[in-house]
Amino acid sequence: MSENENIFDVLIIGGGPAGLTAGLYAARARMKCVLLEKMMMGGQIATTEMVDNYPGFPEGIAGAQIGPLFEAQAKRFGLEVRQFQEGLKVERRDAGFLVTCVNHDELFCKSLIIASGSGWTPLGIPGEERLKGAGVSYCATCDGAFFRDLELAVIGGGNSAVEEAMFLTKFASKVYIIHRRDQLRAEKIVQEKAFANPKIEFVWSHVPLEIVGEKEVEGVRVKNLKNDEERLLPVAGAFIYVGMKADSEIVKNLVEMDEQGYIKASEDTKTSCPGLFAAGDVRQKPLRQVATAIADGATAAIMAEKYIDQ
Repeated sequence: MSENENIFDVLIIGGGPAGLTAGLYAARARMKCVLLEKMMMGGQIATTEMVDNYPGFPEGIAGAQIGPLFEAQAKRFGLEVRQFQEGLKVERRDAGFLVTCVNHDELFCKSLIIASGSGWTPLGIPGEERLKGAGVSYCATCDGAFFRDLELAVIGGGNSAVEEAMFLTKFASKVYIIHRRDQLRAEKIVQEKAFANPKIEFVWSHVPLEIVGEKEVEGVRVKNLKNDEERLLPVAGAFIYVGMKADSEIVKNLVEMDEQGYIKASEDTKTSCPGLFAAGDVRQKPLRQVATAIADGATAAIMAEKYIDQ
């Protein structure tokens, strides 16, 4: 590969809706662009069973279908996609950015779009780290089928927790939803479906203290916040959805961030570092959905084009 083949107008980190939309717009603007995605195309949405709130699909669309559709469209206009390729380091250079990849490739770009998304925050309780992959999971659609006819626990009370709990009832004999409050944070329509599901039992006003098990999960020890009583829920798996943290480590020394690592960028996606733009869930903003990620991606590509022209 020649040196010029690793020089780009725009480099995009992240292959979710924001990154792929940025790639589509950048490619249509006839900029030389490349997208790096370390995992599966589609980002976090690829692990969602069904997306019902994305316009244009009246019957909903499986999350795993969205990424490939976006990718195919962007590639049609010339976006280069390097899947299973991860950027390890970003350095500011006079005329742009140097991105060093996990395979030691060095890619130079005039502008950089960070669309790396966010990941689930761990609970930080005993047993969680040790039993990851042995009953502790952060992805129901990835691991739910391994727990057929078993009892499971879902920890959290937001949309993701409740929606994934409902998905798990396709396999599990029973699903406990453990929530520290006495009411859910999920949207009302999501709550209604969960309350109507006979396989779901709510464990209100409880917090998990420990995930129990030797080689695999055997239970979750919880505490009642109202009377401090503790008990063990005998479950074979614990699915954790208690908040998100931005995947922004790669540019932590280049841009301003908040305490959770979300990149501070206005609606025009411009960051404190000229030429570097933040799009999608990695950006500090009030709503993180497919629709807002797409808007960010389109905006970032247009702003990158203007930055290069100037």
